[in-house]
Order: sequence, then structure tokens, then C-alpha cells
Amino acid sequence: MEMEMEMRAEEDIEIGEDITPPLTPLAFALHDSLLSSHCSSCFSLLPPHPFPPLHFTPTFPHNPHHVLSSSSFYCSPLCSTSDSPLHVSSAEPHLLHLLQSHPSTYPHGDSSDLRAALRLLHSLPATRPSARIAGLLTNHHKLLHHHDHHRIRDGARAMFLARKMRDEAPNVCSDNSSSVSPDDAVLEEAALCLVLTNAVEVQDETGRTLGISVYGPSFCWINHSCSPNACYRFLVSPPPPPCSAEKTPLRIAPFGQGTQIESGVCSNNVFIKECGSYGPRVIVRSIKRIKKGEEVTVTYADLLQPKAMRQSELWSRYRFICSCTRCSASPLTYVDQVLEEISAANFSSSSLSSDINFDRDKATQRLTDYIDDAIDDYLSIGDPESSSVRLEHVLTQGLSDKQSECKEETSQLTYWLHPLHHLSLNAYTTLASAYKIRATDLSALYSKMDDHLLNALDLSRTSTAYSLLLAGATHHLFRSESSLIVSVANFWSSAGESLLTLARSSVWSQFVQWDLPVSNPSSTGKYRCPNCSLADKFETDSFHGQVRYADFDYVSNEFIDCVTNFTQNVWNFLGLGCQYLRVVKNPIDFSWLGTIRYSSVGEDIVQSSGTEVASKCGAGRRIGSEAEGYNNQVRICLFKLGVHCLLYGGYLASICYGNSHLTRNVDKILDLEESIESLS
Repeated sequence: MEMEMEMRAEEDIEIGEDITPPLTPLAFALHDSLLSSHCSSCFSLLPPHPFPPLHFTPTFPHNPHHVLSSSSFYCSPLCSTSDSPLHVSSAEPHLLHLLQSHPSTYPHGDSSDLRAALRLLHSLPATRPSARIAGLLTNHHKLLHHHDHHRIRDGARAMFLARKMRDEAPNVCSDNSSSVSPDDAVLEEAALCLVLTNAVEVQDETGRTLGISVYGPSFCWINHSCSPNACYRFLVSPPPPPCSAEKTPLRIAPFGQGTQIESGVCSNNVFIKECGSYGPRVIVRSIKRIKKGEEVTVTYADLLQPKAMRQSELWSRYRFICSCTRCSASPLTYVDQVLEEISAANFSSSSLSSDINFDRDKATQRLTDYIDDAIDDYLSIGDPESSSVRLEHVLTQGLSDKQSECKEETSQLTYWLHPLHHLSLNAYTTLASAYKIRATDLSALYSKMDDHLLNALDLSRTSTAYSLLLAGATHHLFRSESSLIVSVANFWSSAGESLLTLARSSVWSQFVQWDLPVSNPSSTGKYRCPNCSLADKFETDSFHGQVRYADFDYVSNEFIDCVTNFTQNVWNFLGLGCQYLRVVKNPIDFSWLGTIRYSSVGEDIVQSSGTEVASKCGAGRRIGSEAEGYNNQVRICLFKLGVHCLLYGGYLASICYGNSHLTRNVDKILDLEESIESLS
């Protein structure tokens, strides 16, 4: 990935179209933790009886009886046959043996960067380090002077020793890394820097990161933008036979310095052997309309981060300052404003006031530290209840800070996050997951219908509320910055699943009977919305295998109108018992924020709820003796809202990844409908 070259569209490209064929990598490597569970070639899950490397047993030339154990496994004989020669001859097994027997050689964690660099080196002809290798920028000098140079130096030494072990004898690895000079491992350094600069994380369909991969100029010359017009997806599966390979043309071409690409390889740079048809493949796809001659861009950063965080991340990893239209906007775009908006109020004075000056950097750091620590309670310590209480405390009561003023006594400021601040979004994500886990754990402990299961249903309801709030909040931002479509698609799908799961809970049978018609279980149309045609459209499109995006704006507006109407009927129910959710007047339509100062949201919370809100907020307690709000009308509305969210999430995902994602969400609806039919 680099900023000196760029790729431009060779023709007009509509939204939701593939821009490249499946591109095979130049080098790739699974993360260490997945070597025994995933195929080292295509990254798919291993079968119960995986295949080892075929016909290749790594040994040492001067000691043929010293055999290294296999570190790679494959899902099929095809993957094993294709990848085994490179796996062994690149010295990858020797590196893993070295790191296992001498951990101090590379005390920096995962070795996938090193193994990918070894594979890249083996594919190269004899060459000297340069600014570019195979047309790809190495950033060698920049990274060594500004990056974590200890990691690069140590990694290069480990690679050098592994290659020496492969060529000579095993005893070269006995704590000799310190004797390897930088001049000895200069080629290894360049290859490792190339990987650090150009590698992308390979993810499966769930978003789980599996490993890394380096692709040729056809992909790596696509530059970054914080408002990109394209995204990419991975094909993590065994490669198809050559005769069935997709024939999608390459619809982009390089621009800059007169360089051309032929067959995916830079024609006036050092040639590198491609990996054939194996390895995780990548496809670039448009998420906006792109005109002929327009530059095609993707993002290298999290687009839901504010500008300062994106810039810091890009500089730290790639050594460039982004100057895209979003970053260059003055004043900041609306999205970047709210993603970092913080307010403060002084409660030590006689009246509340938010019209004060304060150290925003300090406030941001304090809020970030607090929220990161609260999230860590859940992710690292495994305490979702503590995490929930702490996050809802800062959302409802803000975070207090004492500052010493020069002329007067110490005053106490309280900082509040804008409801659309990126830390608020992180909190919603964690709260949705933490409440879901708490509900699952509580349900697993009790089998009889009692207050414990009712409390579990309350916890599930709160989880659903935060999931819907996250989807609505990011969709509000998406309407101003359409490149957020990838995140928004995932959040709408998650909200839909959460709503449908809540609606089908068997605990509802204590309050109501499910009386929604359940005939014709093979069609999503049995719950058709009278106000929109989403179910008809998506069902027809998915069965015909082609989704049409020409009416994208109309579909989105129609969806929001319907979801807003449904949400108005269930939001008070979803937010019962949680003060912060009650302050959020509508999780879809954020016009309630209006032109008021956002600190007044926090002030309203404090004025109306006192200091006990956070400890009670969403505590999972049963709401009254009559289980307030649990009625058949609400249940039906939850189900219809869930269907809409899941369909729309699939529609957006199909723009980013292809039609299979819409079909997958339709299948989820069918499965849930059959579950509900069995309950009724």
C-alpha cells in the first residue's frame, strides 16, 4: 500500500459491482494461534482429519535424521500439494522451530509477518534491497527510523537464522541471533518492511481475522481514503478448478510514473512468481458510483474513528498523512465533528453551565482510559456485569474531574460524550454483547420458568436496545458519509438478529400467545409490510441471483420510514429500566438532538435521576409484578422490525460483498420463522 501510485477506473462503474477478478496473493500466512485449526493454504477451517504437507519432510542438510514436526495442515490434497513446497522451502518450519526452542530470538508475539516475508523472499529471484520490490514499496528506511525498529531488526535476524538453518545445520540457532549483524539480514529487513507496509488482514465472513496476505500491484496500488469509493472481500475457501474460475475483468489500471501492469505483475519492476491459484483471494468492489478515469480508493483505517485517530494510525503504520477530501475539509465534516464531540459542565457553581472552556485533549484521554478499562472488564477479565455498570455510569452521569483554578477554589467539571461520539459507539457495541452474555448465562443456570428467566429476558431486551441504537446511530452518520456502508451493514444485520431472537424467546409464552400467521414457511413474504415493498424486492432479487442498486436511495429512505414507525411502537419497551436508553428519544431519527448543546443531555440525566441511575440502569431486574410491556402487539412489532433490519442489513452487505450476503440473511429469517412456528 502506498501513496505514489494510484489505480483508476477504466470505465464507468456502478455501485455494488466487482472491480477486479479474484486476485491471488504473492505471500500469505495464518496467525500462529490458527495454524492447527485452519488450512495454511486457503485459510478455511480444517476438516476433522486434516492433510499434512505431502511428500515434503523438512530436515537439515547436514543431519537428515533431524526432522522438524509439521507446522502446517491443509483442508484438501489440492491445498497440500499446492502449498507444501513453498511452506518447506521458504524455511517457515525452521522459523517456527527456532521461535519455539529460543523464544528470546523474537519476543514480539505473532510470527505471521515473518513467515509471510520468508515466503515472499523465496518467490523472489536473487535481488538487492531497493525502494520497491516487485513494484511494491518497502518503506525500509522510514520504518527503521520511525517504526518499532527493534521488532524489525529482531524479525530480520530470526528470518536470517531460519534460512541458514534450512541451508546448513540446526545448531546455528543456538542463541546466535545477537551475532547476526544488520548487514547480514538486510534483504530480510526489506522483505519484512514490505510485508508490514503492504499486508492486509484476511478476515472470514464473520469478521474474524485469520492471518495476513500480500497482493500484487493490482491491489496494493489502490490508495487509501477516509471516504473511499470501494471496499474488498476475501474468498476463504479451496480454489475452484481452473476451468470454473471467474472471468471478471480487471476494470482498473495504474496511473503514475508511466508504469503499467500486465497480468497483475508490474512490468518494469522485478518479477515475482505468483502463488498460482491458491491462498486467500481478494476481490475489490465498488460502494459508490465511480466514473471512468476516477481514482479507486479503499480504506486502511477504521472510518468510525475521528480524524485525529485515523491520522495517527496511518502515520504510525504507513508513514503518510492522509489528505483525502474528508480529512481536508475545513471545518471538519459533520461526521468527524460528532465522532469527537465532548461537552463539560460545572456542577460546583450555583447553576448548571456547559458554556465553559476546558482541556479537550485531557477530557478525551480521561474518557478514553475509563471506557477502555470498563470494556477490558468484559473482554479480558470476563466480568460483563461490572463492564455494563461502569459503561452506563459514564454514559448517564459523565466523568467528573477536579481542576484547580488560579483565582477561585477548586471546581469540579463533568465531561459528557456526544451520543454519536466514537467512544459512545464503542460502549453501545460492548453493552449489546455484555447484556447478551449475561442473559445467556442466566438462562443456562435455570430451566424452570421463574423470576430468573424473566430477568434473563429483560437482559436480552436491553441487549437488543443497544444493538438497535448502534445500528441507528451509525446509519445516521452513514447518511452523511456513505463510505460507512460496511460497518452499517453489519450493525443492521446484528440488530435484526437480536430483535428476532428476542421475539422468538419461549419466555414470552408466560405473557402472550404467538398469533402471527405462520403459514407458507418457505417465504419471507408472509410478514409483508403494508408500507413498503422491501420483502418483495429482496426476495425476488435474491432468488434471481441479481440485486439491483439503481434505486438505492429510494430503498434506503423507504426502509428508514418503516423502521422509524416500528421503533416508535417498541422503543419505550426496549428501554424500560435503563435511564440512558430513556434519554435517547429515538434511536433511528436523531432530530431530537436538534440544535441543543449536547451536554444538556447529560444535565437532564443528572437532574432527573440523581446519582443512583448507573447502578440501576439495565440491571436485569423484572419490571414490575406484571412484567410491564410484554404483550403480543409488542412481540409482533419486534419481529417485523427485526425482519426489516435483517433484510436491509443484507441489502447493504450485498453491495459490499455480493448477493450471497442478502441470501444468507433471508435464510436466517426463514430459520427463525420456523423456530417461532414450533413455539406457537
